[in-house]
Parts: sequence; structure tokens; C-alpha cells
Amino acid sequence: MCRNIKTLFNFDPPATEDEIQAAALQFVRKLSGFNTPSKANEDAFERAIREVTAVATNLLDSLVTNAEPRNREVEMERARVRNEKRFGTGTVEDGADG
Repeated sequence: MCRNIKTLFNFDPPATEDEIQAAALQFVRKLSGFNTPSKANEDAFERAIREVTAVATNLLDSLVTNAEPRNREVEMERARVRNEKRFGTGTVEDGADG
């Protein structure tokens, strides 16, 4: 699951709220072991996603770097090449490999 979490810092354009929330969802899924929680755990699961999203947003807003922002298309191409070498296929989903 965690390999689906993409690097979100220092991209141009910056990570969107949806990208940050998707990473938070993957993180909470990994920690809990649930892909979809039971009704009894649904509130705690959703609350955790909201809280992790807020903390991740604060982190990304607080980080500084002197490096040039990364280009999403260039990073996707690099990930495609890595996947092609590793799996023999060129399919990569939305974003750089982290």
C-alpha cells in the first residue's frame, strides 16, 4: 500500500489538496490494515484521514528548499523508465515515484 504514496514536496505546480488527501488515505489504510473500515471503525478512520491530511499540509507548507521545483512530467517519465526496467511495462499512474 505505502508504495502508492507519492512524493508531494517541491513540485511545480504544488501538490493539490486531493493529492495530499490521497496520500493520507493510503497512510491510514497502511496503519490500520483496513482498505475499507467496518461501520464501527468508520468515524475513527475518517477522522484519522482528516487529521493526517491537515498535518501533511502543514508539513508541506513549512518545508523549504533551495532546489528547483521538480517537473511532474519529467518525474513521470523517470518513473515510467524505472517501471519498464523493473516490470517490463511502461504504465505509471499519476505522479512521481516516491
